[in-house]
Amino acid sequence: MSQPEQRGDAEQQTGSPPNPRAVCNVCTRLFRDPKILPCLHTFCADCVGRLEPFAVSSRKRPEDGRSEAAEADRPAGTVTVLCPDCDSEVDLPASGPGGLSTDHLALHEVFLETLATDGPLGCDLCGEGGAESRCDVCCVNLCAFCCQAHRRQKRTASHPVPRLEELKSRGGLRRPVLCSLHPDQEPRLFCPPCDLPVCLECAAALHRDHGCRRALDAVELHGGRIREVVAARLRPRMERLKESLQKVEISQEALQARVDAAANEVRAFARAYASVVEDHCLSLQHRLEELHVQRRSQLHLQQAQLQQALLDVGGAVDFAERLLSRGSDVEVLSAKGVTLRRLTGLAETGYDPHPATIAPDDGGGVVFVAGEPAGEVGGFPLVGAIHSMAVDLARCSVEGEGLQRGVEGERGHFTLVCRDSAGKQVQRGGEHVLVSVVHKEKEDCALEVTVSDGADGSYGVSYAAGEPGPYAVGVCVKGQHVKGSPFALQVKRKLRRHGGTFHCCSFCSSGGSKEARCGCAGSMPGGFKGCGHGHRGHPGRPHWSCCGSTAERSECLPPSVVAAVSPRGHLRTVEL
Repeated sequence: MSQPEQRGDAEQQTGSPPNPRAVCNVCTRLFRDPKILPCLHTFCADCVGRLEPFAVSSRKRPEDGRSEAAEADRPAGTVTVLCPDCDSEVDLPASGPGGLSTDHLALHEVFLETLATDGPLGCDLCGEGGAESRCDVCCVNLCAFCCQAHRRQKRTASHPVPRLEELKSRGGLRRPVLCSLHPDQEPRLFCPPCDLPVCLECAAALHRDHGCRRALDAVELHGGRIREVVAARLRPRMERLKESLQKVEISQEALQARVDAAANEVRAFARAYASVVEDHCLSLQHRLEELHVQRRSQLHLQQAQLQQALLDVGGAVDFAERLLSRGSDVEVLSAKGVTLRRLTGLAETGYDPHPATIAPDDGGGVVFVAGEPAGEVGGFPLVGAIHSMAVDLARCSVEGEGLQRGVEGERGHFTLVCRDSAGKQVQRGGEHVLVSVVHKEKEDCALEVTVSDGADGSYGVSYAAGEPGPYAVGVCVKGQHVKGSPFALQVKRKLRRHGGTFHCCSFCSSGGSKEARCGCAGSMPGGFKGCGHGHRGHPGRPHWSCCGSTAERSECLPPSVVAAVSPRGHLRTVEL
């Protein structure tokens, strides 16, 4: 490593910010023998040699999407690596990183970086003294002694040799590119067959028949081709890529702005919604407190009534017991009037609820229904409501045809709907519902009843109707009858069809008897109201008839008369 490069590394290690073009992106130090990869990214030769091989070509089959012709042009044993900067697949020559082109521009940047750190430069001729001047023609740094010798020589006497401080101030310092075989000469010729810049000695000895030409002429030719590719193809593409990239960046900025705006809207929405929900929560709590005060007042009133009734009864009983146990006959007889009036009044009209009928409010009717819609506030939908679902027996309703009428042998149905004090159906089940169906005329005759909880304040009741007759239906909730209970139920006998001989009317079938009987032992009206067939005494109206088996079939039944079932289960004839 040369002395300027060592000085540059030392300056970088001390923390001074180096020129990025003079630093290798792999080792993050100043370039040491920089080599150009085929993708035009430069790295130190040592750093390129340490890159892990991505593929090794043996020219057996195309790899990495390459055509067979392109694969055939690659020499055997070519190593493919990934560029650390662009991740492109690049091929290294078989000779290794040393076969890559040297990046002299990077060396020049390292040279300038070394000068910028005020590091001492050695003389390029003697290598001993510190350089003070530089020959603009030979591009070498000279110490004071070599500078005098350089001016004494006839061949270099006319070369301008300014001082290094002057060159630093105007930024005109460049590092010479010397021939690798003749370090004292700068390549000024170009060999087209070898595609290499060469010095005069190399052109005379090694490239004698290669038709070497001046480097200046070769630069005009090849530089023109480079400029043409850059100007005609790559620079327009670069502009298009910049334009496309700018559009993508604008889209990214617009997307970010839209997302930020949406995020602000979400946060504002959440704050507003949270405020509305908080107000709704306070409203629900206020409603709970109102219910608490209301229910507590009712309980206090009920408690006061019971306590007063207990005091009245207790005081009267205590007085009566003391009068009987301690009073004389005269005292008992003298106080009997007022005592009996008080005792009788308490016994007949005093407040005397049965414990089974007392259903104090334990708060079970106060529920919070989370999923119930609670309207909108400021466009925000709210859910959750407080319900006071205490059952009010005076508001409960019992509905259904089976509550009033039943048919023998069939099941009757009706529905109990529990309601609160506002008349609204409670939205929960679990109430203690007791239903009884008892025969009014026959003792120990009760029907089997089934109660099903609908879990929404409704209770379905079904019973199996037994013997015909009047029944009393008692419906109790929490041990107390609902309004209207007990209800009157009438169970009717089930109609039965009879088979047999049908007649047009009782008069015809009974031979004029006012009372006729059939095989079912049922009676039917007879008499003088006939079927209108011209019999004596018939006013011409059809009447009930039966399946009677006591008389033969009458011949007066015309085809226009058919039989129908009567309410008693008998048959009648009607005219079509």
